[in-house]
Amino acid sequence: MSSSIYNHRNLQPTVQNNALQHSTARLNECLETIKQEFDAVLHDSSVLKSQRDDYEGKLQSQVNELNIIRQALYDLEAQHSRIRQQYEDELLKLKNELHQARQQAHANVNPQHPPGLGPSPSNGPPLPPGSLSGPVPPLPPPLQQQQPQQAVGSFDQSPYPRPTAASERSDRDRDRELRGERDRERLGERERDRDRDRDRDLSASQRDAKRIKTEKTAAKPASHSKSQSTSSQGPPPPAPHMYEPQAPPPSQGPPPAPQQQQQQQQPPAAFDADPENIPSDYKKQGSDWLVSFNPRVPRHLDVNLLWTFTHESVVCCVRFSADGRYLATGCNRSAQIYDIKTGQKTHVLVDENASKPGDLYIRSVCFSPDGKYLATGAEDKQIRIWDIAKKRIRTVFEGHGQEIYSLDFSADGKLIVSGSGDKTARIWEMESQRVTVLKIDEPDSPDAGITSVAISPDGRLVAAGSLDTVIRIWDVASGALIERLQGHTDSVYSVAFQPDGKGLVSGSLDKTLKLWDLTPLLRKSDRERTMPLQERRR
Repeated sequence: MSSSIYNHRNLQPTVQNNALQHSTARLNECLETIKQEFDAVLHDSSVLKSQRDDYEGKLQSQVNELNIIRQALYDLEAQHSRIRQQYEDELLKLKNELHQARQQAHANVNPQHPPGLGPSPSNGPPLPPGSLSGPVPPLPPPLQQQQPQQAVGSFDQSPYPRPTAASERSDRDRDRELRGERDRERLGERERDRDRDRDRDLSASQRDAKRIKTEKTAAKPASHSKSQSTSSQGPPPPAPHMYEPQAPPPSQGPPPAPQQQQQQQQPPAAFDADPENIPSDYKKQGSDWLVSFNPRVPRHLDVNLLWTFTHESVVCCVRFSADGRYLATGCNRSAQIYDIKTGQKTHVLVDENASKPGDLYIRSVCFSPDGKYLATGAEDKQIRIWDIAKKRIRTVFEGHGQEIYSLDFSADGKLIVSGSGDKTARIWEMESQRVTVLKIDEPDSPDAGITSVAISPDGRLVAAGSLDTVIRIWDVASGALIERLQGHTDSVYSVAFQPDGKGLVSGSLDKTLKLWDLTPLLRKSDRERTMPLQERRR
């Protein structure tokens, strides 16, 4: 009986079950509503995405069409320039032929009259008594009977048919129309050039690129006494001098007179690079480039544009590898390497640990002779040696006080030379990282920041161009300044040795290149190397 107590039915909470079912149905309705809204939003996004893709396709096609139109305009402009140049050349040729024809005609209307055979009324007054008989030349007519000398090109008394006034007037009108048309074309081209220059200057002014601050120093005359060292025990050795390409060699005849020698030392006539003044055979033009050849020099080269490498910032420096296969460029915060054969960018070298705020322009780049390393000099006064294959920094050289503007490896790759605005050049040893400082400590050269350095092919000399117009040459082994080359009248921005090391070329803001003969300096250095120590101390 007692067990029957536990045989009761379980009570079912009817009210609670109804509420739970109602909540579940409500939740399902909400989820279904959310799903429907999600599907609608997904559909709208798909439609918008398809519209965006359509717009992007249309925009890209319009950009391509604009590029095609622009290229066509460039080609038409280039073709127009070529046709105009050919037209002007033909016109000049015809004018020269006309001028020669007129000169020939003028020569024909003034023949030499044969001398008179004796005194006659046509030949002048009778001879006085006692005069020698025989043929005498005719006397000139009286002054009032002499006709004014005719200008070149006059057809008076010419055996050729004389042109009529109408034909001469038509020729003059035709020439005047041709000149007016040519002047209008040149004026329009100048206006287009000014517009392009204005746009280019405006875009350049909007860049934040830093430029080298160059304060032009006053022109100083070259002092021959400074470039030669005097000695009480014998005549001074000859100092380096500039080549004189027009002077004859010493073996050819006696020395010229002073005036003749001065004329021979005059540089050749300047090359007028104005495209309008250059014949069409001596220039090549593309859509955005132009090459001009000097008409006074036989043309042995042919130049074409191979690649155009676009950068995101100003390109401060460029350098080829020793084998010519790669090109390195330095710009803002990165150095980039391109394959010359394919035109592809192979490396982008960025130091992630460099200071972040502001710009950091790479002012100089240089490949090692074996092509394994790339040296970069930047505004943060550091020289970074990059392992190109690993894309990481191998060595960092520090010590300069200002920006590094130039770098150069020695031929064996063991040394690297740097030049900076702090008035020093430094020779760094790649393995030991030892440094030799070549300092410009001259009171009369307060602005002697170094802009360019070069090491000779044999590794014996270092040359540096600076803002004070002087080129200085140091001995690598001793670090001593052995020569100062003066001749430029403005800052020197580039120096380079000849492949044989016997010459040095320099480029300056004074718009000149100078080629210096270093043979006397090398002979002097060789004598000092072979001289005993006791004699050297004397």
